[in-house]
Amino acid sequence: MKSGFDVPQHLWPDRRRLLVGAGALLAGTAVAPLRADEPRRLLHVDSYHRGNEWNDRIATAVELALQGTGVTFRIEHMDTKRRDSETDKQAAARKIVEVIDSYQPHVVTTSDDNAVKYLLMPYYRDADLPFVFCGVNWDASGYGLPYANATGMVEVSPIPQIVEWLKRNANGPRLGFLAEDTPTKHKEMKYHERLFGISYHTTYFVSDFPGWLDAFRAAQTEVDMLMLLGVGRITDWDADVARQVAEDETRIPTGTDFAWLMPYSLFGIGKLPEEQGEWAAGAALKILDGVSPRDIPVTHNVRGELLFNPRVAATIGIKRRPPLARVIE
Repeated sequence: MKSGFDVPQHLWPDRRRLLVGAGALLAGTAVAPLRADEPRRLLHVDSYHRGNEWNDRIATAVELALQGTGVTFRIEHMDTKRRDSETDKQAAARKIVEVIDSYQPHVVTTSDDNAVKYLLMPYYRDADLPFVFCGVNWDASGYGLPYANATGMVEVSPIPQIVEWLKRNANGPRLGFLAEDTPTKHKEMKYHERLFGISYHTTYFVSDFPGWLDAFRAAQTEVDMLMLLGVGRITDWDADVARQVAEDETRIPTGTDFAWLMPYSLFGIGKLPEEQGEWAAGAALKILDGVSPRDIPVTHNVRGELLFNPRVAATIGIKRRPPLARVIE
């Protein structure tokens, strides 16, 4: 998919600060190319559950990119976003190991951190089976990546650019952060501070929809602008109520990096999950043709889309759409 635009490289965080140090060499040999008549199998491991829009779009992009290549596609969901205990997450990973043992894929693609943390790192680090990851947030070095058998795309967000849009319409400097209470969102907040020097005046981590509503309403008077960053873990989410509250009660500019949070937000620069799926599939195809994963550099996403919600804008008196922005209501 080619929608959106490429965010200029200088607007993204320094790649060297996101990935393992440049120039690190890994031991390993190239993967032997398969015979032309040998069926090729790709297993895609989604860290989360079917119905998580972002990861579903990544998986669809992988599958579409494989069409016409002769590669068989299979997807397995770890469903770890809705599992609280480490024991449950580890058990989910062991089930994927059993799938790998029976399905015998020639390459595995994964989306999001947990597939790396609970599956790739403990079971397949520097193993013979090649992996291509995507959706690892902000930094791969915490998992020791890249490995001799693994490469991938680190997911980053144009947070400073979103904040700049908010500042243009804010009445003060206080910035708030509202997100689901998950390790991923806590990790993201820390990287905003570390990489961009962003200081959040108030943070709101919530576990359910009433908590989100309370935090959203409180933020209207406690901060001057608000980042909205993720609600996938909130199982009682009510999109209609959230939309109505945003349209009726927003008093400060709000911003997000997810397109599906735009019904509740003023501005956004949306990442494109298809970019990650397409890249992962392309890397997997190279590996199936005999390229070693260590010869495919770890990268990060660069495509984005400027988004604008005129209904929320009208609530706080903003009438003009930013140039090139796509309208989402």
